[in-house]
Amino acid sequence: MNIHEYQAKAVLSKYGVAVPRGGVAYTPAEAETVAQSLGGALWVVKAQIHAGGRGKAGGVKLAKSLDEVKRLTKEMLGMTLVTHQTGPEGKEVKRVYIEEGSDIGSELYFSAVLDRTTSSVSFMASTEGGVNIEDVAHKTPEKIITVSVDPAAGLQQHHVRQLAFGLKLPAELHSEFNKMVEGIYRAFLATDANQVEINPLVITKQNKLIALDAKINFDDNALFRQPEILEMRDEDEEDPLERQASKFGLSYVKMDGNIGCMVNGAGLAMATMDIIKLYGGEPANFLDVGGGANKEKVTEAFKLILSDPNVEGILVNIFGGIMRCDIIAEGVISAAKEVSLSVPLVVRLEGTNVELGKKMLATSGLPIITADHLADAAEKITTAVKSAKAA
Repeated sequence: MNIHEYQAKAVLSKYGVAVPRGGVAYTPAEAETVAQSLGGALWVVKAQIHAGGRGKAGGVKLAKSLDEVKRLTKEMLGMTLVTHQTGPEGKEVKRVYIEEGSDIGSELYFSAVLDRTTSSVSFMASTEGGVNIEDVAHKTPEKIITVSVDPAAGLQQHHVRQLAFGLKLPAELHSEFNKMVEGIYRAFLATDANQVEINPLVITKQNKLIALDAKINFDDNALFRQPEILEMRDEDEEDPLERQASKFGLSYVKMDGNIGCMVNGAGLAMATMDIIKLYGGEPANFLDVGGGANKEKVTEAFKLILSDPNVEGILVNIFGGIMRCDIIAEGVISAAKEVSLSVPLVVRLEGTNVELGKKMLATSGLPIITADHLADAAEKITTAVKSAKAA
Protein backbone atom coordinates (compact mmCIF):
# COMPACT_ATOMS: atom_id res chain seq x y z
CA MET A 1 0.00 0.00 0.00
CA ASN A 2 1.24 3.47 -0.89
CA ILE A 3 0.56 6.72 0.94
CA HIS A 4 0.89 10.39 0.03
CA GLU A 5 4.01 12.47 0.58
CA TYR A 6 2.55 14.47 3.48
CA GLN A 7 1.53 11.21 5.21
CA ALA A 8 4.98 9.69 4.69
CA LYS A 9 6.60 12.77 6.21
CA ALA A 10 4.28 12.55 9.22
CA VAL A 11 5.35 8.93 9.75
CA LEU A 12 9.06 9.73 9.44
CA SER A 13 8.78 12.79 11.68
CA LYS A 14 7.30 10.57 14.38
CA TYR A 15 10.58 8.62 14.37
CA GLY A 16 12.82 11.68 14.53
CA VAL A 17 13.54 12.29 10.84
CA ALA A 18 13.74 16.01 10.02
CA VAL A 19 11.16 17.18 7.45
CA PRO A 20 9.99 20.66 6.40
CA ARG A 21 6.85 22.00 8.06
CA GLY A 22 3.70 21.82 5.98
CA GLY A 23 0.02 20.99 5.79
CA VAL A 24 -2.46 19.39 3.40
CA ALA A 25 -5.18 21.41 1.66
CA TYR A 26 -8.25 20.47 -0.38
CA THR A 27 -9.26 24.00 -1.45
CA PRO A 28 -7.43 27.25 -2.31
CA ALA A 29 -8.75 28.83 0.91
CA GLU A 30 -7.33 25.97 2.99
CA ALA A 31 -4.01 26.33 1.17
CA GLU A 32 -3.86 30.03 2.07
CA THR A 33 -4.61 29.24 5.71
CA VAL A 34 -1.81 26.65 5.82
CA ALA A 35 0.66 29.08 4.23
CA GLN A 36 -0.27 31.79 6.73
CA SER A 37 0.28 29.42 9.63
CA LEU A 38 3.72 28.46 8.30
CA GLY A 39 4.80 32.08 7.89
CA GLY A 40 7.79 33.13 5.81
CA ALA A 41 7.91 34.48 2.28
CA LEU A 42 8.31 31.30 0.21
CA TRP A 43 6.09 28.22 0.00
CA VAL A 44 6.01 25.09 -2.13
CA VAL A 45 2.69 23.88 -3.55
CA LYS A 46 2.88 20.12 -4.20
CA ALA A 47 0.26 17.99 -5.94
CA GLN A 48 -0.44 14.83 -3.94
CA ILE A 49 -0.71 11.70 -6.06
CA HIS A 50 0.79 8.23 -5.68
CA ALA A 51 3.47 8.69 -8.34
CA GLY A 52 6.91 10.16 -8.79
CA GLY A 53 7.98 12.70 -11.38
CA ARG A 54 5.46 15.32 -10.21
CA GLY A 55 7.88 18.21 -10.60
CA LYS A 56 8.56 17.58 -14.28
CA ALA A 57 4.81 17.27 -14.91
CA GLY A 58 3.99 20.62 -13.32
CA GLY A 59 2.89 19.27 -9.96
CA VAL A 60 5.43 21.13 -7.81
CA LYS A 61 5.49 24.94 -7.87
CA LEU A 62 7.08 27.72 -5.82
CA ALA A 63 4.87 30.52 -4.48
CA LYS A 64 6.16 33.87 -3.23
CA SER A 65 2.86 35.28 -1.98
CA LEU A 66 -0.36 34.07 -0.40
CA ASP A 67 -2.26 35.01 -3.56
CA GLU A 68 0.14 32.88 -5.57
CA VAL A 69 -0.41 29.96 -3.17
CA LYS A 70 -4.16 30.21 -3.80
CA ARG A 71 -3.75 30.56 -7.56
CA LEU A 72 -1.40 27.60 -7.91
CA THR A 73 -3.62 25.46 -5.68
CA LYS A 74 -6.65 26.32 -7.81
CA GLU A 75 -4.72 25.38 -10.97
CA MET A 76 -3.52 22.05 -9.55
CA LEU A 77 -6.72 20.79 -7.96
CA GLY A 78 -8.65 18.80 -10.54
CA MET A 79 -5.79 18.66 -13.05
CA THR A 80 -4.60 15.33 -14.43
CA LEU A 81 -0.90 14.78 -13.85
CA VAL A 82 0.85 12.48 -16.31
CA THR A 83 4.26 11.26 -15.18
CA HIS A 84 6.54 8.35 -16.06
CA GLN A 85 4.90 6.41 -13.19
CA THR A 86 1.21 7.16 -13.82
CA GLY A 87 0.97 5.86 -17.36
CA PRO A 88 -0.64 7.86 -20.18
CA GLU A 89 -3.99 8.07 -18.37
CA GLY A 90 -2.43 10.11 -15.53
CA LYS A 91 -3.94 10.77 -12.10
CA GLU A 92 -6.31 13.48 -10.94
CA VAL A 93 -5.04 15.81 -8.21
CA LYS A 94 -7.52 15.99 -5.32
CA ARG A 95 -5.30 17.49 -2.62
CA VAL A 96 -2.12 19.56 -2.37
CA TYR A 97 0.59 19.88 0.23
CA ILE A 98 1.70 23.38 1.22
CA GLU A 99 5.24 23.31 2.57
CA GLU A 100 7.66 25.93 3.82
CA GLY A 101 10.46 26.79 1.41
CA SER A 102 13.90 25.27 2.01
CA ASP A 103 17.27 26.85 1.32
CA ILE A 104 18.81 23.96 -0.65
CA GLY A 105 22.57 23.57 -0.73
CA SER A 106 22.94 20.08 -2.26
CA GLU A 107 20.70 17.10 -3.01
CA LEU A 108 21.27 13.44 -2.14
CA TYR A 109 19.33 10.20 -2.62
CA PHE A 110 18.53 7.88 0.28
CA SER A 111 16.26 4.86 0.69
CA ALA A 112 15.66 1.69 2.66
CA VAL A 113 14.20 -1.33 0.88
CA LEU A 114 13.28 -4.88 1.83
CA ASP A 115 15.78 -7.16 0.09
CA ARG A 116 14.07 -10.53 -0.17
CA THR A 117 17.10 -12.24 -1.71
CA THR A 118 19.22 -11.62 1.41
CA SER A 119 16.38 -11.32 3.98
CA SER A 120 17.77 -7.95 4.99
CA VAL A 121 16.99 -4.25 4.97
CA SER A 122 19.16 -2.64 2.31
CA PHE A 123 20.04 1.04 2.48
CA MET A 124 20.75 2.68 -0.86
CA ALA A 125 22.36 6.11 -1.07
CA SER A 126 23.79 8.31 -3.80
CA THR A 127 25.26 11.76 -4.21
CA GLU A 128 23.03 12.04 -7.30
CA GLY A 129 19.82 13.14 -5.58
CA GLY A 130 16.81 14.78 -7.19
CA VAL A 131 16.93 12.67 -10.34
CA ASN A 132 15.55 9.28 -11.34
CA ILE A 133 17.63 6.74 -9.42
CA GLU A 134 16.95 4.25 -12.24
CA ASP A 135 18.95 6.48 -14.61
CA VAL A 136 21.82 6.65 -12.13
CA ALA A 137 21.79 2.86 -11.71
CA HIS A 138 21.91 2.43 -15.49
CA LYS A 139 24.47 5.08 -16.42
CA THR A 140 26.68 5.43 -13.33
CA PRO A 141 26.05 2.49 -10.97
CA GLU A 142 29.27 3.22 -9.10
CA LYS A 143 27.57 6.30 -7.62
CA ILE A 144 25.09 4.16 -5.66
CA ILE A 145 26.13 2.85 -2.25
CA THR A 146 24.31 -0.20 -0.89
CA VAL A 147 24.56 -1.36 2.73
CA SER A 148 22.61 -4.40 3.96
CA VAL A 149 21.45 -4.74 7.56
CA ASP A 150 20.57 -8.12 9.04
CA PRO A 151 17.43 -7.56 11.17
CA ALA A 152 18.66 -10.18 13.64
CA ALA A 153 21.71 -8.05 14.46
CA GLY A 154 20.13 -4.68 13.77
CA LEU A 155 21.56 -1.40 12.54
CA GLN A 156 25.18 -0.91 13.60
CA GLN A 157 27.41 2.15 13.64
CA HIS A 158 29.64 0.76 10.91
CA HIS A 159 26.61 0.67 8.60
CA VAL A 160 25.96 4.36 9.20
CA ARG A 161 29.62 5.30 8.79
CA GLN A 162 29.82 3.44 5.48
CA LEU A 163 26.79 5.37 4.20
CA ALA A 164 28.06 8.71 5.50
CA PHE A 165 31.48 8.28 3.91
CA GLY A 166 29.90 7.10 0.66
CA LEU A 167 27.80 10.28 0.55
CA LYS A 168 30.90 12.36 1.36
CA LEU A 169 29.12 14.02 4.27
CA PRO A 170 31.16 16.56 6.27
CA ALA A 171 32.11 15.38 9.75
CA GLU A 172 29.84 17.90 11.46
CA LEU A 173 26.78 16.23 9.85
CA HIS A 174 27.61 12.66 10.91
CA SER A 175 25.73 12.85 14.21
CA GLU A 176 22.63 14.30 12.53
CA PHE A 177 22.88 11.69 9.76
CA ASN A 178 23.15 8.92 12.35
CA LYS A 179 19.91 10.09 13.97
CA MET A 180 18.18 10.19 10.60
CA VAL A 181 19.28 6.68 9.55
CA GLU A 182 18.26 5.24 12.91
CA GLY A 183 14.86 6.94 12.60
CA ILE A 184 14.28 5.56 9.11
CA TYR A 185 15.30 2.07 10.20
CA ARG A 186 12.97 2.13 13.23
CA ALA A 187 10.10 3.48 11.08
CA PHE A 188 10.75 0.81 8.46
CA LEU A 189 10.49 -2.05 10.95
CA ALA A 190 7.70 -0.62 13.10
CA THR A 191 5.35 0.05 10.18
CA ASP A 192 6.07 -3.12 8.16
CA ALA A 193 7.33 -1.07 5.24
CA ASN A 194 8.63 -2.47 1.99
CA GLN A 195 10.37 0.76 1.01
CA VAL A 196 11.17 4.19 2.39
CA GLU A 197 12.53 6.59 -0.22
CA ILE A 198 13.80 10.13 0.32
CA ASN A 199 14.61 11.89 -2.92
CA PRO A 200 15.97 14.37 -2.48
CA LEU A 201 17.54 14.31 0.94
CA VAL A 202 18.96 17.84 1.06
CA ILE A 203 21.76 19.55 2.88
CA THR A 204 20.56 23.12 3.40
CA LYS A 205 22.82 26.15 3.16
CA GLN A 206 22.50 26.26 6.95
CA ASN A 207 24.15 22.78 6.99
CA LYS A 208 21.07 20.84 8.06
CA LEU A 209 19.79 17.49 6.73
CA ILE A 210 16.13 17.54 5.66
CA ALA A 211 13.94 14.95 3.91
CA LEU A 212 12.56 17.21 1.18
CA ASP A 213 10.43 14.46 -0.36
CA ALA A 214 9.34 11.11 1.02
CA LYS A 215 7.59 7.98 -0.21
CA ILE A 216 6.70 4.88 1.80
CA ASN A 217 5.27 1.60 0.56
CA PHE A 218 3.85 -0.92 3.05
CA ASP A 219 3.40 -4.68 3.04
CA ASP A 220 -0.30 -5.31 2.33
CA ASN A 221 -0.14 -8.60 4.22
CA ALA A 222 0.83 -6.81 7.44
CA LEU A 223 -1.85 -4.12 7.36
CA PHE A 224 -4.03 -6.10 9.77
CA ARG A 225 -1.60 -5.10 12.53
CA GLN A 226 -1.11 -1.53 11.28
CA PRO A 227 -4.46 0.20 11.87
CA GLU A 228 -2.93 3.69 11.90
CA ILE A 229 -1.27 3.06 8.54
CA LEU A 230 -4.41 1.53 7.08
CA GLU A 231 -6.33 4.71 7.92
CA MET A 232 -4.02 6.57 5.50
CA ARG A 233 -5.19 4.50 2.54
CA ASP A 234 -6.51 6.61 -0.34
CA GLU A 235 -8.70 4.34 -2.47
CA ASP A 236 -9.06 7.05 -5.13
CA GLU A 237 -5.38 6.50 -5.96
CA GLU A 238 -5.82 2.77 -6.54
CA ASP A 239 -6.87 1.00 -9.73
CA PRO A 240 -10.64 0.33 -9.43
CA LEU A 241 -10.24 -3.31 -10.42
CA GLU A 242 -7.43 -3.89 -7.94
CA ARG A 243 -9.50 -2.19 -5.24
CA GLN A 244 -12.46 -4.47 -6.03
CA ALA A 245 -10.20 -7.53 -5.93
CA SER A 246 -8.92 -6.67 -2.46
CA LYS A 247 -12.49 -6.77 -1.11
CA PHE A 248 -12.66 -10.48 -1.96
CA GLY A 249 -9.13 -11.40 -0.92
CA LEU A 250 -7.92 -11.73 -4.51
CA SER A 251 -4.40 -10.78 -5.58
CA TYR A 252 -4.97 -8.87 -8.80
CA VAL A 253 -2.76 -6.62 -10.91
CA LYS A 254 -4.05 -5.18 -14.16
CA MET A 255 -1.77 -5.37 -17.20
CA ASP A 256 -1.96 -4.21 -20.80
CA GLY A 257 -2.70 -7.47 -22.64
CA ASN A 258 -5.90 -9.15 -23.84
CA ILE A 259 -5.79 -12.64 -22.25
CA GLY A 260 -7.25 -12.76 -18.76
CA CYS A 261 -5.65 -15.18 -16.32
CA MET A 262 -7.12 -16.90 -13.27
CA VAL A 263 -4.61 -19.02 -11.40
CA ASN A 264 -4.06 -20.32 -7.87
CA GLY A 265 -0.60 -19.56 -6.53
CA ALA A 266 1.67 -16.61 -7.33
CA GLY A 267 4.44 -18.77 -8.84
CA LEU A 268 2.00 -20.61 -11.11
CA ALA A 269 0.45 -17.27 -12.08
CA MET A 270 3.85 -15.90 -13.12
CA ALA A 271 4.59 -19.07 -15.11
CA THR A 272 1.18 -18.81 -16.79
CA MET A 273 1.84 -15.23 -17.89
CA ASP A 274 5.29 -16.19 -19.16
CA ILE A 275 4.02 -19.07 -21.27
CA ILE A 276 1.19 -16.95 -22.71
CA LYS A 277 3.86 -14.54 -23.97
CA LEU A 278 5.94 -17.47 -25.23
CA TYR A 279 3.03 -18.49 -27.46
CA GLY A 280 2.57 -14.97 -28.80
CA GLY A 281 -0.15 -13.69 -26.46
CA GLU A 282 -0.25 -10.86 -23.94
CA PRO A 283 -1.58 -11.37 -20.39
CA ALA A 284 -4.26 -8.88 -19.30
CA ASN A 285 -3.71 -9.42 -15.59
CA PHE A 286 -2.07 -11.25 -12.75
CA LEU A 287 -4.79 -12.91 -10.67
CA ASP A 288 -4.11 -15.34 -7.83
CA VAL A 289 -7.31 -16.71 -6.25
CA GLY A 290 -5.32 -18.38 -3.47
CA GLY A 291 -5.21 -21.94 -2.25
CA GLY A 292 -8.54 -22.00 -0.42
CA ALA A 293 -10.89 -20.31 -2.86
CA ASN A 294 -14.56 -21.29 -2.91
CA LYS A 295 -17.25 -21.09 -5.59
CA GLU A 296 -18.14 -17.48 -4.70
CA LYS A 297 -14.53 -16.35 -4.82
CA VAL A 298 -13.97 -17.95 -8.22
CA THR A 299 -17.15 -16.31 -9.52
CA GLU A 300 -15.97 -12.87 -8.35
CA ALA A 301 -12.56 -13.49 -9.93
CA PHE A 302 -14.29 -14.26 -13.22
CA LYS A 303 -16.36 -11.09 -13.04
CA LEU A 304 -13.25 -9.10 -12.26
CA ILE A 305 -11.40 -10.40 -15.31
CA LEU A 306 -14.34 -9.72 -17.61
CA SER A 307 -14.83 -6.19 -16.28
CA ASP A 308 -11.62 -5.30 -18.14
CA PRO A 309 -12.79 -4.26 -21.64
CA ASN A 310 -9.43 -5.31 -23.12
CA VAL A 311 -9.96 -9.00 -22.28
CA GLU A 312 -10.61 -11.08 -25.42
CA GLY A 313 -10.03 -14.52 -23.92
CA ILE A 314 -9.54 -16.20 -20.54
CA LEU A 315 -7.14 -18.89 -19.39
CA VAL A 316 -7.96 -20.67 -16.12
CA ASN A 317 -4.97 -22.63 -14.84
CA ILE A 318 -5.54 -24.44 -11.53
CA PHE A 319 -3.48 -26.97 -9.62
CA GLY A 320 -5.84 -28.55 -7.10
CA GLY A 321 -3.82 -29.19 -3.97
CA ILE A 322 -5.64 -27.50 -1.11
CA MET A 323 -8.28 -26.39 -3.62
CA ARG A 324 -10.36 -29.11 -5.30
CA CYS A 325 -10.76 -29.08 -9.06
CA ASP A 326 -14.49 -29.75 -8.85
CA ILE A 327 -14.97 -26.59 -6.78
CA ILE A 328 -13.08 -24.62 -9.43
CA ALA A 329 -15.16 -26.19 -12.18
CA GLU A 330 -18.36 -25.32 -10.31
CA GLY A 331 -17.23 -21.73 -9.92
CA VAL A 332 -16.18 -21.42 -13.57
CA ILE A 333 -19.52 -22.80 -14.79
CA SER A 334 -21.51 -20.57 -12.44
CA ALA A 335 -19.54 -17.47 -13.40
CA ALA A 336 -19.68 -18.19 -17.13
CA LYS A 337 -23.48 -18.48 -16.95
CA GLU A 338 -23.90 -15.43 -14.72
CA VAL A 339 -21.84 -13.06 -16.88
CA SER A 340 -23.00 -14.49 -20.23
CA LEU A 341 -19.48 -15.38 -21.34
CA SER A 342 -18.77 -14.11 -24.85
CA VAL A 343 -15.00 -14.65 -25.16
CA PRO A 344 -13.00 -17.88 -25.60
CA LEU A 345 -12.34 -19.75 -22.35
CA VAL A 346 -9.61 -22.35 -21.88
CA VAL A 347 -9.44 -24.31 -18.62
CA ARG A 348 -6.56 -26.46 -17.49
CA LEU A 349 -7.12 -28.42 -14.27
CA GLU A 350 -4.78 -30.77 -12.44
CA GLY A 351 -4.79 -32.27 -8.96
CA THR A 352 -7.48 -33.24 -6.44
CA ASN A 353 -10.76 -34.39 -8.07
CA VAL A 354 -9.46 -33.43 -11.50
CA GLU A 355 -11.53 -36.04 -13.37
CA LEU A 356 -14.72 -34.90 -11.67
CA GLY A 357 -13.87 -31.28 -12.50
CA LYS A 358 -13.26 -32.09 -16.16
CA LYS A 359 -16.49 -34.04 -16.36
CA MET A 360 -18.43 -31.10 -14.92
CA LEU A 361 -16.92 -28.77 -17.53
CA ALA A 362 -17.60 -31.22 -20.38
CA THR A 363 -21.28 -31.64 -19.42
CA SER A 364 -21.94 -27.96 -18.64
CA GLY A 365 -23.22 -27.16 -22.11
CA LEU A 366 -20.83 -24.20 -22.27
CA PRO A 367 -18.20 -23.65 -25.01
CA ILE A 368 -15.29 -24.32 -22.65
CA ILE A 369 -12.03 -25.52 -24.17
CA THR A 370 -10.14 -27.92 -21.92
CA ALA A 371 -6.36 -28.38 -21.93
CA ASP A 372 -4.16 -31.23 -20.71
CA HIS A 373 -1.10 -29.23 -19.66
CA LEU A 374 0.11 -25.64 -19.42
CA ALA A 375 1.73 -25.42 -22.85
CA ASP A 376 -1.40 -26.92 -24.40
CA ALA A 377 -3.53 -24.34 -22.57
CA ALA A 378 -1.38 -21.39 -23.67
CA GLU A 379 -1.40 -22.55 -27.30
CA LYS A 380 -5.17 -23.06 -27.28
CA ILE A 381 -6.05 -19.67 -25.76
CA THR A 382 -3.73 -17.68 -28.03
CA THR A 383 -5.09 -19.53 -31.08
CA ALA A 384 -8.70 -19.05 -29.94
CA VAL A 385 -8.22 -15.31 -29.42
CA LYS A 386 -6.59 -14.87 -32.83
CA SER A 387 -9.39 -16.87 -34.49
CA ALA A 388 -12.06 -14.80 -32.73
CA LYS A 389 -10.41 -11.61 -33.98
CA ALA A 390 -10.22 -12.91 -37.53
CA ALA A 391 -13.86 -14.02 -37.55
